[in-house]
Amino acid sequence: MITRKIFITSALLAFALLLAACGPSDAELTPTVNPDAIRTEAVSTFASSLTETALANPTATITLTPTLTNTPIALATTNLTTTSAVVTSCYKLVYVADVTIPDNTQMTPGQTFTKTWRVQNTGSCAWAPGFKFTLVGGDAMGGQTLSLPQAVAIGATTELSIAMTAPSNTGTAQGTWRMSDDKGAYFGDPLTVVIVVGGTGATSTPGTPATSAATSTATPTITATP
Repeated sequence: MITRKIFITSALLAFALLLAACGPSDAELTPTVNPDAIRTEAVSTFASSLTETALANPTATITLTPTLTNTPIALATTNLTTTSAVVTSCYKLVYVADVTIPDNTQMTPGQTFTKTWRVQNTGSCAWAPGFKFTLVGGDAMGGQTLSLPQAVAIGATTELSIAMTAPSNTGTAQGTWRMSDDKGAYFGDPLTVVIVVGGTGATSTPGTPATSAATSTATPTITATP
């Protein structure tokens, strides 16, 4: 019995030694950890996952194409029409005839005469008393501005007379006269007087003698047309 126990014990001991001899050593059982290898492996794994993700989701190419749309712009509408202020006068004057001293009448130096024009009011307003008949150019030859003493009705004719004196020097003398309203605005036809100084005397208009003396007051004669 004792021998049997010794045999079993020896067998167990031998088996234990055998197992100890065949098993791994403590050094072999302790794993060796390399930090660089772990990082490399992690990076490799991450890169591999990115590659798989990229393959699973192909990159979309976005092309931005600008689109030009012609959208009309509403501009503020401004009236660009420039309206010129045109003053239309209702006063009109039309030359009818030279009653005395037609153009190019021969005069001696210093000779006095009265120039008379016949005119007509062809406007839509009567000429008011105080309207002026004034020299606007040339030689006045001593003539003075005439003020209408009375109104001239629409359609009426009147005669405007101005006393003048021929210049002392020879040659052609000329003056231009016009009518103006109460505001000083001229209207109607310009009326001229033209004489030639240096002749033997005034040449009269047929049926109308030339004056030899200046008239002290020039008064228009107003004649209404039928």
